[in-house]
Amino acid sequence: MNKVTETWENFTGFLSDVRSETKKVVTPSRKEVQATTTVVIVTVLLFGVFFFVVDRLCAFGLDRLLKNLSGSH
Repeated sequence: MNKVTETWENFTGFLSDVRSETKKVVTPSRKEVQATTTVVIVTVLLFGVFFFVVDRLCAFGLDRLLKNLSGSH
């Protein structure tokens, strides 16, 4: 019975902590959402361009290497 009581006290303590943390949550303003969305979109575009350029350079280098190794110029 002691184990059940201890488990119940732990559970109610957990729920109390959840309620306390939930009160700290704030909804971002429209301006904040727009700013973070803009940052995410710009970052994704920059990484996309970066990886495209790296992919093209690697493909070009590999193509040249394979042509040189096969003797085709």
